[in-house]
Amino acid sequence: MSTPSISAPLPATCWNCAAHTGGAHFCPRCGKIQPLPAGTDYFAFFALPRKLYIDMAAFEQKFHSLSWKLHPDNFMRASESEKQLSLDRSSQLNDAYRTLANPVSRVEYLLSLSGMRKEGQKKQQAPPELLEEVFELNESLDELREARQSGGSAESMAGLRAKLESAQHKFEESLAAVDRELMGVASEWDRAIDSDEMARKALMERMNEILNRRSYIRNLVASTAKELEAQ
Repeated sequence: MSTPSISAPLPATCWNCAAHTGGAHFCPRCGKIQPLPAGTDYFAFFALPRKLYIDMAAFEQKFHSLSWKLHPDNFMRASESEKQLSLDRSSQLNDAYRTLANPVSRVEYLLSLSGMRKEGQKKQQAPPELLEEVFELNESLDELREARQSGGSAESMAGLRAKLESAQHKFEESLAAVDRELMGVASEWDRAIDSDEMARKALMERMNEILNRRSYIRNLVASTAKELEAQ
């Protein structure tokens, strides 16, 4: 598995004047909008290296600048093909922005580029350190559902809800801790971006394992919140 440090699009030439574009959004010679070169990822779309730290102020500024330049309103009198390129690039811009603007989805996307992170991965098991809490949560959820169905007393319902709120608080703390751990490994990735392939692969495997734990804990938080919101 190879993950280059700089995400560069494949060499490209302008469809209008045949000048080399280097994957730029617009031809440096004639200024015509260009199609997205094959192999361009979201990092390359913003001319960024595959690092997990992004200067958000500069990133936002670039996003807004590209949004204006690529907007279909600027191509009202252009050819149909250029209008379509504007629509395509604007859509790609928004997808790239949404993915890279969030630190967690940024990590997920980086891993997906290497084939390590895929949709439909098998369901993860409960993290060992949370086994007892997950068991207690499932018991509390079952008790609350049974109490609702059987018309339990207000006092018993209040007690069960208090137990769930306590569990939710613990899982939210665990989720915050996992996020801190993930960002720590992400920083290691940035420092090791030019290291050998084995070192990079090890870091990606660590991030993938953390993401799996995060996904499980996030689902616990969501399911607990859903039960607490139910009447």
